[in-house]
Amino acid sequence: MTVSDTQPAFGQNASLTPDVREADRLCAQLQTVQQEVSRLLFGQEQVINQTLTAILAGGHGLLVGAPGLGKTLLVTTLGTVLGLDARRVQFTPDLMPSDITGSEILDEDATGRRSFRFVPGPVFCQLLMADEINRASPRTQSALLQAMQEHRVAVAGTEYKLPQPFHVLATQNPLDQEGTYPLPEAQLDRFMLQIPLTFPDEAAERAMLLATTGAQKATAQQIITAETLSAAQTLVRTLPVGDKIIDAILQLVRSARPETTYNDTLRTQIAWGPGPRAAQALMLATRARALLDGRLSPNLDDVIALARPVLAHRMGLTFTARADGVQLDDVLTQLLKHLG
Repeated sequence: MTVSDTQPAFGQNASLTPDVREADRLCAQLQTVQQEVSRLLFGQEQVINQTLTAILAGGHGLLVGAPGLGKTLLVTTLGTVLGLDARRVQFTPDLMPSDITGSEILDEDATGRRSFRFVPGPVFCQLLMADEINRASPRTQSALLQAMQEHRVAVAGTEYKLPQPFHVLATQNPLDQEGTYPLPEAQLDRFMLQIPLTFPDEAAERAMLLATTGAQKATAQQIITAETLSAAQTLVRTLPVGDKIIDAILQLVRSARPETTYNDTLRTQIAWGPGPRAAQALMLATRARALLDGRLSPNLDDVIALARPVLAHRMGLTFTARADGVQLDDVLTQLLKHLG
């Protein structure tokens, strides 16, 4: 593990300098975590890396892919491997906010005295899988939004803190959009990364076929604890980031906005762009990716690799651009050409 010669310490505070020995120890454990998850999820190494990046950076992830690609398996495996209390909620149109946050019930003791008691909902966990999140009503989605942003919920005027660490991994099926409620931009912005899942290649699918249709079923083993994960998340925020990388992040995010882009063509194609939260997400995510790769500081490759997962759900195209057949991926490709 090395620190790039061109990357000065971020924060200019000696107390924020990462402990190299501690970083080495945590890095080795995190790489073992990746290997353990990859052992059960075939052909999705990039998805695993990006999901772990979001968690390690302290954020939430939106998994977008067709059914049967292992989204549920990924979340349940991560819960086991990371030592987190993981729960799953199937989002449906009739799901109510109290079905997620919990509710108060009226209790009566032996003396006949009655009082209200709060029964926590499934959101009171450390890793929540919100399956097909876009099938729930906006009212229910707003309840989850508060939990994601503030790590607490309010029920009957009383606020309850959620366990720490707390992460949401939501899934979304891009194929069947009948009976769904599009996620509002404010909630999309709360997801640090939007992670696309694609079909595995032939070799990975063959290995999956042989491993999952036999008499014995592989199970995940716990590698770290929630306390170790919290220590790694703290370490991520102390990793040094050089001026070159900070400038690249700012250039990329500001160029993705129609108000501040350098390109007149892009200005006519982009309807709305990412806010400051995107730059914050990219800064943290690049550090997390560097640590997962065994490095103490991010480089330009980290910014390029995470640009699409960070920006794709924080941008929108104009009607004219969509009518001309312009894809968001084309715009992102154009932005990355001028990076650095």
